[in-house]
Amino acid sequence: MAKAKSKYVCNQCGSEFAQMFGRCPDCSAWGSLIEEAIAPVAEIHSLAQSINKSSKTKNSPAAPKSSVTLAQIGDDHQTKLPSGYEELDRVLGGGIVPGSLVLIGGEPGIGKSTLLLGMAQQLMQRYPTLYVCAEESAQQVKLRSQRLGLTDANSSQLYLLPETDLETILQELRSLRPPVAVIDSIQALYFANLNAAPGSVSQVRECTSALMRVAKRENISLFIVGHVTKDGAIAGPKVLEHLVDTVLYFEGDRYATHRLLRSVKNRFGATQEIGVFEMVEQGLLEVRNPSELFLGNRDDPAPGTATIVACEGTRPLVVELQALVSPTSYSSPRRTTTGIESNRFLQILAVLEKRIGIPLSKLDAYVSAAGGLNVAEPAVDLGVAIALCASFRDRTVDPRTVLIGEVGLGGQVRAVSQLDLRLKEAAKLGFKRAIIPNGAVIQDYGLEIIPVTKVLDAIVAALPVTSKMKEDPEHSDL
Repeated sequence: MAKAKSKYVCNQCGSEFAQMFGRCPDCSAWGSLIEEAIAPVAEIHSLAQSINKSSKTKNSPAAPKSSVTLAQIGDDHQTKLPSGYEELDRVLGGGIVPGSLVLIGGEPGIGKSTLLLGMAQQLMQRYPTLYVCAEESAQQVKLRSQRLGLTDANSSQLYLLPETDLETILQELRSLRPPVAVIDSIQALYFANLNAAPGSVSQVRECTSALMRVAKRENISLFIVGHVTKDGAIAGPKVLEHLVDTVLYFEGDRYATHRLLRSVKNRFGATQEIGVFEMVEQGLLEVRNPSELFLGNRDDPAPGTATIVACEGTRPLVVELQALVSPTSYSSPRRTTTGIESNRFLQILAVLEKRIGIPLSKLDAYVSAAGGLNVAEPAVDLGVAIALCASFRDRTVDPRTVLIGEVGLGGQVRAVSQLDLRLKEAAKLGFKRAIIPNGAVIQDYGLEIIPVTKVLDAIVAALPVTSKMKEDPEHSDL
């Protein structure tokens, strides 16, 4: 009898190797290689036939025998299903597309199962909904549903399936044919004919492929929960994200109550779109005006604060930035950021020292975005620069002023995208002034527009020189 051969597969990136490594050569993950047996060719053919047989239905239409032109395809418009959450519909691109696959990832305990169970409670009022609880028993899911306010009287169309066997789940999907189904989670499913442990690369890949074929044939919208690694990425092979139509990430600070649902891939809508929720005892509540979460107290402004308007997808968010500049006690000053990209922060510090003359190389510098929101776009540069200058001079920026612009290495203020959308949001929240890049063509939203070309011009506009500062010969240009 021939000796069984094996290979080593990385459970982070899906790369395969003939020998064992302590660290994956492709993705540099430590301890991620798992040994798997190499199946003979005959067993591979048998496995492929069994998967195809499990995913086929009697009423499925025959596959097209030839290609068709784009003009021959009908214009039948499929109506998107409302999920019951307006924030979730915004992230999905207007609603749930029939036959789509949505992958949701996030840290343990962030609220993935709570969100999907709440969505199922909304959908079951109109359609039969299937919830596959592969990691929990039916009693555990019922306890959680009771905490969310669901009773036995209004749960007649919510079907629970505590199962991990793929073939059983596929049979239930074919027999029930619900418009929407939830798989919680994909790492717990297994295909019995596949010689690999549940959660392995081959199991996750084959289970997702089989679910995708059933979803497309039966026109079932599937929401799949995926585990994440310690780096925050969805566990399993990267092909998992390529198979699905939409990839959503649930973000949030464990010490805060709000949660952000962000789309990083969407075939039916904008990417980087976010939905904002608040975690309460009864579950997740939608936040209608998320800018209130990221704005400080404008009645009592503090030195070193500035207000910017960030765009996440098509949603503008007004965010307060806080900066602190203080003398250092060490030979190398500290640079700390929260919610701001560290490389851009270092670039702004260098521009302020070289072009404006602020000696920040000998000072500790800290910057933070209120509410724990991550804002990585270049439009926040001007707000960071003004906040640092205000902290250095111990000055207060007018709380009714917003700052929008990208800072170049030469000290210029460069144009940004979606400027009209940002100004409209600022005017809606009661702001009076806006310092923006020069040359932009905008509409009149009732704001006092101050166009600037250089960072120094923005500093003078945001921090006007007082008589006391004119008497100080040092940094009089600020």
